[in-house]
Amino acid sequence: MQQTIFGKTGLKVSRTGFGCIPIQRIPYEESTALLQCAYEHGVTLYDTANAYTTSEDRIGTALHHVRDKIVLCTKSGASSPEGLTEHIENSLRKMRTDYIDVFQFHNPSFVPGPGGEDGLYDCLLKAKAQGKIRHIGITSHSKDRAREAVLSGLYDTLQYPLSYISTDEELALIDLCREHNMGLLAMKALCGGLLTNARAAFAFLRQYDNVIPIWGMEKIAQLEEFLSFEGKPPLLDSALQSAIEADKAELTGSFCRSCGYCLPCSVDIPIPNAARITFLLGRVVKQEFLTPEWQDNMRLIDNCTGCGQCKSRCPYGLDVPALLKRQQAGFFEILAGGK
Repeated sequence: MQQTIFGKTGLKVSRTGFGCIPIQRIPYEESTALLQCAYEHGVTLYDTANAYTTSEDRIGTALHHVRDKIVLCTKSGASSPEGLTEHIENSLRKMRTDYIDVFQFHNPSFVPGPGGEDGLYDCLLKAKAQGKIRHIGITSHSKDRAREAVLSGLYDTLQYPLSYISTDEELALIDLCREHNMGLLAMKALCGGLLTNARAAFAFLRQYDNVIPIWGMEKIAQLEEFLSFEGKPPLLDSALQSAIEADKAELTGSFCRSCGYCLPCSVDIPIPNAARITFLLGRVVKQEFLTPEWQDNMRLIDNCTGCGQCKSRCPYGLDVPALLKRQQAGFFEILAGGK
């Protein structure tokens, strides 16, 4: 397992990180086995969040006995110092640890700073002085806020969506983080499952020595695939580059990244998958979505009130209601055998 220094934190970590959103979805004993297998094969960085239901608790169960040999990153979207303090205490308890290596603001709508009326950054400074957290990070889906955070000099790490279909402006954050010695975690490296060429995804990000992808895994087979890439890193050759260009041609533009910030929907439309379902049907087993349940889900789009809340919350500026309507039409066309 290749290792690297995580920016100005000085922490030595594996270049393959483990994204712990998916482990919520599998039986408890399976998540324990998966996390322990990852550690035994050299994965030392684990990223989670207070909002990921049982994720932190599962990490604590599986890895508390090797706490001094791993790096734990978690995050909070709390909007008050009181909420932030509560989340820190919850994270410490659930992960069975006395300290959190990197505590991140979870996609805030602004870049918190010291002395702010919100009190958020000062709250983390206090927690750091108490030894409860060691480094302060931030996550964002906005390239402008991400850039502002890097240039502020206030943060040790940035977490941002990066993949082989990222724009040049987004990829410019990689050099910016390097210039400022800021640790960089790449989330959504497979665009929430839309990118199915894991070899290409791995090869593309591996060319950047300061980027640590946090691969979301819920199966041993997925872990084994990334471990095999670590054992023999694939080269970004002409064949992989051609595959990347094909995906970019299909996906670049207005598509849903499944970040979930559009939720909740007032009429219970499952927006993150409904807004990209035709892409999913072309890239995953169709039977997973061509079901009576998903037919009902897609019909919920007819109940859209046009409130605009999903559109206002989308960090990518998508016209979500219009996107849902297009995806609904495409879905039922596919269902009817039109494609």
